[in-house]
Amino acid sequence: MPTPVVMPQMGESIVEGTITKWLKKVGDRVEKDEPLFEISTDKVDAEIPSSAAGVLTEIKFAEGATVGINTVVAMLSEDGAGASAKESASKASGESRIEAAAPGGSQQRSAAKAGGEPGAQAAPVGETAGGVPVVMPQMGESIVEGTITKWLKKVGDRVEKDEPLFEISTDKVDAEIPSPAAGVLTEIRAHEGETVQINVVVGVIGGVAGRDTSGATTSGGGERAFGTTEAGSVAAFAWKAEAEHLPSVVPVEDGRKIRSSPLVRRIAKEHNLDLRLVRGTGTNGRISKGDILQFISQGGARAAGAAQPQATAHVHPHPKAEPQPKALTAEVVPLTKMRAIIAQRMVESKRTSPHVHSVYKVDMTRIVRLREREKAGFEQRHRVKLTYMPFIALATVEALRRFPIVNASLIENQIHYHPNINLGIAVALEWGLIVPTVREAEKRSFADLAKAIADLAGRARAKRLSPDEVGGSTFTLTNPGIFGDEFGIPIINQPEAAILAIGALKKEPVVLTDVEGNDTIGIRSMEYFCLGFDHRLIDGADAGRFMSEFKRQLETWDGAIG
Repeated sequence: MPTPVVMPQMGESIVEGTITKWLKKVGDRVEKDEPLFEISTDKVDAEIPSSAAGVLTEIKFAEGATVGINTVVAMLSEDGAGASAKESASKASGESRIEAAAPGGSQQRSAAKAGGEPGAQAAPVGETAGGVPVVMPQMGESIVEGTITKWLKKVGDRVEKDEPLFEISTDKVDAEIPSPAAGVLTEIRAHEGETVQINVVVGVIGGVAGRDTSGATTSGGGERAFGTTEAGSVAAFAWKAEAEHLPSVVPVEDGRKIRSSPLVRRIAKEHNLDLRLVRGTGTNGRISKGDILQFISQGGARAAGAAQPQATAHVHPHPKAEPQPKALTAEVVPLTKMRAIIAQRMVESKRTSPHVHSVYKVDMTRIVRLREREKAGFEQRHRVKLTYMPFIALATVEALRRFPIVNASLIENQIHYHPNINLGIAVALEWGLIVPTVREAEKRSFADLAKAIADLAGRARAKRLSPDEVGGSTFTLTNPGIFGDEFGIPIINQPEAAILAIGALKKEPVVLTDVEGNDTIGIRSMEYFCLGFDHRLIDGADAGRFMSEFKRQLETWDGAIG
């Protein structure tokens, strides 16, 4: 049975690697853990060992190709079947063989058995009867399975490489999975609602046409498979925070081809750049990260046009107009994977922690005036809108520095003080709630916090978060105020000890007392904040000191915002 060899992830921030040398050629025997190829990344050069013993039957990417992590770069077979047919592939030079790449796990693995319901037709990688296998990707180091929530194409549909093909839900994220190749979807092996283990084939592109073993309707009259959507969808899930899987070779009008990495294309998209204007210094004119960053630093981005504003998060807008009411119907709908996990964790949190809540009202007038004065310049400098959230986040960080017990966790009757402040930012989605994490927030400037919060919230709503960006928080901010709530009474995000809910920002008449004790009434911008805390770990006095410092930080703000 063939075994895929994937481009491994060589560090949390690494999104791609360049194959510098193949240590074996097609037809060679290779042992498990024997060096198979060499790669180069932004941080390291490394030899990559073989994930299994067998014969190298196919090389999908030639030396010099830059490949995104989790992409299949070669195939191994126990008996060497197919080696002669693929031998020419190993001699290809310069061009990346992208048409046969399929996403796999973050580490090399042999194929897993199918999960989900009894009788599932999913099969290990390689058993595809021709065509390109579509596999269940690994969505994080600890993730071993995913639930297929929706097929976006039906058998017989044409699909382009990197076009969203199906949606999955895991313990950490909901994500759209892009197609590994262009072609026709000829087979669906795992139907909607089925839970499938990583590296298991769930569909085939370009194989024997017309086979759908998922139980979905695929009649010749053009009926849509159950649950699939109309054409069009949000952007495909990025395997890591910095890389979308876009075509590695982009055609241009004069017949030349632009060669670049996913990271380069992501940077170009952010800065609204035409890559034809950037000179590539790599093999065959390939544009490297250094090439595009140098182009931007020399003013190329401004010459090419202003960048589009980034997604904003946690502003305090008026609630959107309510949608038209739907007809009431009697129906029973099963919980989605995400909804079931949320339900389980909320109950567990209430059972685990004796919740206590403390509500403070903060005068945000100074912050409101500062934001109004600085928002245009801030957006021009940092290309992200200036919201209230980074002010709140930075005030939270400063208060947590002074009272680290609020940033701690109680685990097995021991207090665990965390070395960093990892801020969870709750993001409301149409289909649930997710909490991406701004890691090491205590090391970030105001502008860095603003960018990170906007970026995470935007990609959460577009289903483009990686599992590494969800979880691991030590303190959470949640913002029910965006819907007009005066304040919320939040449930602690375990195993944290506290969570801060942000209320609506409103103008109110307030009694003001001057230094001589004279009272007047003024119009001030006021906001409620509610701290939910675990009374096993945090006493009311600790909570009060923390909230008093948080309030002081905002009401006396005099820091620079960059």
